[in-house]
Amino acid sequence: MPLVLHSRRLAATMLLASLSLSPIAGAAQQSSGSGTFTMKVESNIVLTNVVVRDKKTGEVVKGLKASDFIILENNKSQKVASFDYQNADEAVALKEKGTVAGKATIADMLNNNFAANTDALRDHRLIVMFFDLSSMQPEDIDRAVDAAKDYVNKKMQPADLVALVSLDTTLKVDQDFTADKTTLLHGVGRYNGSEGGGFANGATGSSDGTADDASSYTADDTEYNSLNTDRELYAIRDIARSLGHVDQRKSLLYFSGGLTRNGIENQASMRAATNEAVKANMAIYSVDSRGLEAIPPVGNASTGSLRGTAAYSGAAVQSGLSGNFASQETLATLAVDTGGKAFLDSNDFAPAFQQIQHDTEAYYILGFRSTDAAKDGRFRHLTIKLNRPDLKDAKLDYRPGYYAQADFQHAKTEDRELQLTEQLHSDLPATDVSLYLQALYFRVENNEFFVPVSLIVPGSQIPFIKNGDRDKATLDIIGQVKNAQGIIVGNARETVKLALDQAQQVQRKNIQYSTGFRLAPGRYHLKFVVRENQTGAMGSFETDLQVPDLKKVPIKLSSVVLASQRTPNTDKRAVSPLIRDGFEFIPNLAHVFRPDQHLYFLYEVYDPTRVKAGAPTAAAPTPKGLTRRETGPVHVFTSIEFLSGGLKVYETPLVEAKAVNVADRNAVEFQFDVALAQLAPGNYICQVNVIDDAGGSFTFPRTALLIKPNATVPPAPTAAPTGVPNTAGQVTPPAQ
Repeated sequence: MPLVLHSRRLAATMLLASLSLSPIAGAAQQSSGSGTFTMKVESNIVLTNVVVRDKKTGEVVKGLKASDFIILENNKSQKVASFDYQNADEAVALKEKGTVAGKATIADMLNNNFAANTDALRDHRLIVMFFDLSSMQPEDIDRAVDAAKDYVNKKMQPADLVALVSLDTTLKVDQDFTADKTTLLHGVGRYNGSEGGGFANGATGSSDGTADDASSYTADDTEYNSLNTDRELYAIRDIARSLGHVDQRKSLLYFSGGLTRNGIENQASMRAATNEAVKANMAIYSVDSRGLEAIPPVGNASTGSLRGTAAYSGAAVQSGLSGNFASQETLATLAVDTGGKAFLDSNDFAPAFQQIQHDTEAYYILGFRSTDAAKDGRFRHLTIKLNRPDLKDAKLDYRPGYYAQADFQHAKTEDRELQLTEQLHSDLPATDVSLYLQALYFRVENNEFFVPVSLIVPGSQIPFIKNGDRDKATLDIIGQVKNAQGIIVGNARETVKLALDQAQQVQRKNIQYSTGFRLAPGRYHLKFVVRENQTGAMGSFETDLQVPDLKKVPIKLSSVVLASQRTPNTDKRAVSPLIRDGFEFIPNLAHVFRPDQHLYFLYEVYDPTRVKAGAPTAAAPTPKGLTRRETGPVHVFTSIEFLSGGLKVYETPLVEAKAVNVADRNAVEFQFDVALAQLAPGNYICQVNVIDDAGGSFTFPRTALLIKPNATVPPAPTAAPTGVPNTAGQVTPPAQ
C-alpha cells in the first residue's frame, strides 16, 4: 500500500488538511532525443546617474568620457559597461503639439507601452506627477494642483516632458509624457474639479467620469492585502516597473497627504517599491501636500474633543507630532533610497520642481555588471570617483547604492509571502511545478455543501534534501474560492513539511493535498498555488466549479468518488464526508489504476422517495437545516458497469437500499470495493447506475478511467469482486 501522511490545521475556511502519497499516475513526461535545446542567458546591468559639478561655480562639467569614471561597489572596482550623456539644453522640440503618445491607459503602462517612443525622450527631463488622491484631503489636492499649474504656466522649460498619474480607487495614467501645456493644465485641473467635471461625473468612482473597462487597475483590498500603505507603495512599484524600458533618468513627483507604515508589515511593499524605482533609474521627490501644519493640543476641527488630561500635560501634542512624523518618514525614505528628495512642512511646493530641473539638467548614465554574482538581496554601496586629477575637487551627485537581486533561498519571509500572494492574484499561470486539482461536492445541510478539494504535485518535481535516513522538503500552499460576483468566500493557506524514509522512493509518487470548503449552490472559481521551498518554483491551477442546486433534479446525487486507497482516520473532529467508518477515502484525481489495486467508490443519494408517507419519529428526527422529511422505507437500486469499446465487460452486483443510513444528511450512502485484478489493462468507461424505484427516477453518470499494467501482471482471476452487498446499501470492504 502507498504511504499516506496526514497534516491537520484548524481554521474557519480550512476544514480538512491531509497529505497523502500515492503512485504517480498520468504525469507528463519530458521529451528526449528531440535534438533541440533552450539556452537561457541572464544579464543584469546596474544603471546609475551621475551629476558632476564644478565646486566653485556649481556648473555641470561636460565632455567627460567613460574612462574618466571609477565605479566601486562595496569598495571593489567595477568595469563601466555602458555610458551615456543626457543634456537638457540639446532637447529637440516634439511634433504633434509636444505629445509623445497622447493619453495612455493602465494597460499601456503594464505592457510597457507607457512612454514607448524612447527616441523622442532623449535629452529631455522626464517628470511623472503622481497625485495620490486617496491620501489627500480636498484642501491638500487644491494646494498640489495649484503648485502643478504654477509650474506648467511659469517654470516649465522646453526640455521638460511631463506625465500625469493618479490613484483614487484605481491607479490611472491620465496623460503620457507631453510638453503641451494646455493638455497638462486640463489634466491637472480635473483632479480638483477646476477643469472639466472632476469627480462630480464619476458615476463609477473614477476621476474622469468614464466607465471602468478591462484596462482599469483596481486598488481593492485583495490586490493590496487590505493595507492602505501597501496600496500606495505597490502603485509606485508599478509606475517604476512600467518605465524600466526607458534608460533616461525619470523623476517621480509624488504628491501625498502622508504615508504611515505599520511596522514590519509594510516592509516587503516598501522594499518592492524602492528596489523597482532604483532598477528603473527613477528618483522619487516626495511632497507632503498638507504643507506646514499646526498641531493644536486639543486636536483640529476634523477630530472630536479630547478627554482626560492629555491636552494639558503635553501628551496630546507629543502624540500628534509623533503621528505627523510617522506619516512623513515613509515619504522621506522613498526619496532618500531612490536618489531624490523629500519636501516636508512647507506651503511652497515650487522648490520640488526646481530641484528636479536642477538634478536633471545634464547628467551621465553609467552602467556596469556587478562582479558579485551572489543573489543575496543585500544592500551594495556605490562609490563613484573621477579619474581626472584636474577635477579632484568636483562634486559628484549619485545614489548611494542599491539592493542586489535575491534568489529564493535569500528572500525574507515577508518577501516570500508577497511572492506567493502575488502569484495567487496574477492572471498569468505558474508552470514550473505541475499541479492538478479536483473539486467534489457533498450536501451537509439543505442549502449548503461540503466541497472537498484535492491537489496533486508529482514527487519527481520536488527536490528533497537528504538528512540522515530521511528526505525532507516543504511546500507552501495557498488558495481561494470566489463566487460569481468575484467575492472571496474561502481561503486556504498552509505550509506542509515532508519527512520521508529514503526507501519510500518519493520521486516515483504523487504528493496529494486535501482541504475543503462549505459553499452554497452556485458558480465559483477556484485557484490554488503550490510552491516548493528549495528553489522557489511554483505551479498554479484554477478552474470553475458549479455546486448544483439539487432541488431542481429528480435524483439528488453527490459527486462520485473514485479512490485507490483508504487510510485510517479516527479524528472525531473531522467533518469531511470522505471519512467513513474510520477510514478516509483518498480521491484518485487522474483516474489511473493498476490491476493489483482496489477501486473504491463512494457516493450519496439525498432525500430518496419514501414508499409510505408518515410523520417524523423520535428515532429519526428531521436533521437541522433540512426540510421536514417523511418516514417509511425507500427503494434505491445501484450498480456500477465497466464498458470497453462500447460493450459491457463487467457489472457489480445490484445493491438495493431500503433505508436511509446517513441520518444527519437524510442520505443513502453507497460504497463499493472492486478488485481490479479481474479487468484487463486498458481504457474503460465507468457508468454508475442509480434508480429511485419509489420515485420513478434514475441517473447514469459516467467517467473514464485507465488501468495500467503492472511490471508483472498476475493471471486474471475469474471470481467476482471481493465483498457482498448488505442491507445498508454498501458493498462490504475486504479485511484490511
